[in-house]
Amino acid sequence: MQTDLGLDALWEYRSDYAAPLDFDAFWTSTLAEARDHDLALKLTPVDTPLRTLDVFDVTFAGFGGHPIRAWLRVPRGVEGPLPAIVQFHGYGGSRGSALQELHWASAGYAHLQVDVRGQGGVTPDPVGSGPAYPGHLTRGIESRETYVYRRIFTDAARAVDAARALPQVDPARVAVLGNSQGGGIALATAGLVPDVAALHAQAPFLCDFRRASLIGGERPYVELSRFLADHRDAVGRVFETLSYFDGLGFASRATAPAWFSAGLMDGIVPPSTVFGAYHVYKGPKQLAVWEYNGHEAGGPDDIQAVLEGFRPILELT
Repeated sequence: MQTDLGLDALWEYRSDYAAPLDFDAFWTSTLAEARDHDLALKLTPVDTPLRTLDVFDVTFAGFGGHPIRAWLRVPRGVEGPLPAIVQFHGYGGSRGSALQELHWASAGYAHLQVDVRGQGGVTPDPVGSGPAYPGHLTRGIESRETYVYRRIFTDAARAVDAARALPQVDPARVAVLGNSQGGGIALATAGLVPDVAALHAQAPFLCDFRRASLIGGERPYVELSRFLADHRDAVGRVFETLSYFDGLGFASRATAPAWFSAGLMDGIVPPSTVFGAYHVYKGPKQLAVWEYNGHEAGGPDDIQAVLEGFRPILELT
């Protein structure tokens, strides 16, 4: 069943989120600190049974100079430089197998699939945090300096730096995308690196935190509401922290052509939070609405639309 406002109300909905006055200064200094570290980009060829793609295990330096892992897939025998896709995965997931997510490279892109630190993959998070509800959403949440998504969003911006430094890639033609958490990270990246070429945010998580905490009844947002139920005196501090990480703050600063999507039966990411981000997005944008779908939104139909939409923007021949 539908989980949020009706469609007419969603088109009218506007969030009351406001970015803190030092939002830009905070992120400028955070990224500057990260970029003081050498990118330390390393590519290791991976032996696979694939006959049309080459795969590399990639390492680059993210927040704090910490090593971040990724897969790079490129069409075999195609002369570069190529347009590139930087992809981020869903909550608690990983970059997966070298043999997954082959459609981007098969379509002619260099495809950098990033392993988010401290989740289900091969990239650890060496930074500790205070008490947190089980999961990742509340790690270090009582301070903007220690919050886990400060590190993750910085890693994502550095992933664009890494993609642009790859010999196979045209640095002017790099797009970012993801589903769920990956869509939220991609949206943040488009705000932090405003000259990315395009964005796809499919059912993006990490938007409109205050509303999501009140109406989101499933994980991951329930991690936030249960943390606050146990830490009653921390509500103000927590939402002050989250104001620096809300997707709406990044959306209002991003200008790349963007494709959003939302499923009206999504019990994980409330559709109104996606609409909230979409409404404040500064660049050219479109939003695919799937009335009878949940967190998968349009699934492969979204991917097909984005493959077609990205092609002229990224000048894929």
